[in-house]
Amino acid sequence: MTASPEDTTGREPAQASTIRRLYSMIEMLRIKDRTVEDLIALFDVPRRTVLRDLSAVDAMGLGLQWSAVYGYRLPAAAPTFRPVEALMVHAALRLLYHHASSKNREYLLALEKLISGLPPSLQEVTRRSVQDLTPQLRSDGALERVGDAWVNRRYIAFDYMEPNGLPERCELAVYFIEISRADLAPYVIGIDRQRRAAVRTFRLSRMKRVVMLEDTYEIPADFDPRLHLTDAWGVVGQPREPVTATLRFAQEAASRVLEGGFPNLTVEEIGTADHSLVVKVRASLDAAGQAPELLSWILGWGAHVEVLDPPDLRERWLQEAQAITVKFGRTIH
Repeated sequence: MTASPEDTTGREPAQASTIRRLYSMIEMLRIKDRTVEDLIALFDVPRRTVLRDLSAVDAMGLGLQWSAVYGYRLPAAAPTFRPVEALMVHAALRLLYHHASSKNREYLLALEKLISGLPPSLQEVTRRSVQDLTPQLRSDGALERVGDAWVNRRYIAFDYMEPNGLPERCELAVYFIEISRADLAPYVIGIDRQRRAAVRTFRLSRMKRVVMLEDTYEIPADFDPRLHLTDAWGVVGQPREPVTATLRFAQEAASRVLEGGFPNLTVEEIGTADHSLVVKVRASLDAAGQAPELLSWILGWGAHVEVLDPPDLRERWLQEAQAITVKFGRTIH
């Protein structure tokens, strides 16, 4: 195993950081005009670094243009989405950005690429929608390194922060990246060779000091990400035997459930008298044989839902409800 000297800090070599910044700058200048001040804010580097980078871009012969009024720009690349496609992906990416724990520059760059593919009548208003996002930018580089490792099939090493606050050192071959349905956080699925080559799932925001190693890997031809995603509820699931829950929703909540958007949910019965709704929901189990994300979702419906089956899930649901009453309840006179 060979790693860069920055293993203990998680920092990139200076040359790699410069190359990454130049690539991003080229992309940004193709999307719209940027002043030197814009680039300083986006990349959080000194003015002299931005000016040096602009000189490097100019030397590449890409057609860098400068205007005293508008700043620098490069000829735009052809959009890859049809306008309606770009609009839908733009809306989804905005939602992801607002829920992301790390306000990464890659999100903003992707948003602006999508905006450039919209009809001119929509570009200005959508650009205004991202103007308030720039000051929030911050990143530890984990997203970029995980993405680069996946594309280039290289192992990554990182400290994984467990809920108890203790770090666990991991070496991962990235097989897939998924966004959680519950919190819209990115999760990484892969083989951890430090743990007897077990397939594991990691929340990206808990992956600290990520570095890319020299070792390469191949994703097995028989690896199927659906085995790790199909039964997921909230957090990306593992290929364990799932649980199927039967729930009854009261009339007050039935219409919202029927609007859809809930994974692995099928409608079993609609009551003709009370307009209640009986559904079945499938969810993966965690290492303890529980479905905590599913239970949290059920509790979020309050008294508008009843767990009918299985008995152990119903019992846990009742225990949680009773615990709330015991801790916070009071008699109303």
